[in-house]
Amino acid sequence: MPILGTPFFSPNGTNRMAWKLKYRCKQCGYEAEVYEGRGLFRQEITAMSCPDCKTIQNIVVGGIIADVARSYRSEVGRLCLQCGSDNIRLWDKRTCPKCQGEMEQTGDQEFWT
Repeated sequence: MPILGTPFFSPNGTNRMAWKLKYRCKQCGYEAEVYEGRGLFRQEITAMSCPDCKTIQNIVVGGIIADVARSYRSEVGRLCLQCGSDNIRLWDKRTCPKCQGEMEQTGDQEFWT
């Protein structure tokens, strides 16, 4: 984790960058990258679980793009990026979409903007 005063922190101590974390299922080995925090353009990337294609998909929400494209203002009405299903739901950061097993963070992380 960066130390306060490094380029990754603003003068008031708030984190300007965000994390990309890797999750892996303990049972089947399925992996997914999940984003936390806000990006450079104030966007968030929300992890969604699709029961139809059994994947975790990351969708962009908010930020500058939402100022011009209303559909980016929330997760409501969004489609799975893999199969086009409208059955996607917020992922609980625990349940594997493939086998319903338990997923956990691998410890791999990096900054994203």
